[in-house]
Amino acid sequence: MPRYFFNTRIGEDLIPDPKGEILRDADHAWEVARATIREILKTEAAQVDLMRASLEVTDEEGEVLLDFPFSEAVLDMPALPRNRH
Repeated sequence: MPRYFFNTRIGEDLIPDPKGEILRDADHAWEVARATIREILKTEAAQVDLMRASLEVTDEEGEVLLDFPFSEAVLDMPALPRNRH
């Protein structure tokens, strides 16, 4: 099975994923990318720059297979529950 790397790009800065993940195919890599972005946004939501960030999914040769903007990952996220007081 192929290994995919999930590198985070914020502007000109690239935060590389040195280990990557072995996944069944590119569709699975897309699912993992979306889940990863959503998790990052849950824990780091106060960082405004993240909405301009993207996750670059590459193969073992370093070819970019997917450029997933963080902003697209939130389009179909459920709304946060409202507190009722």
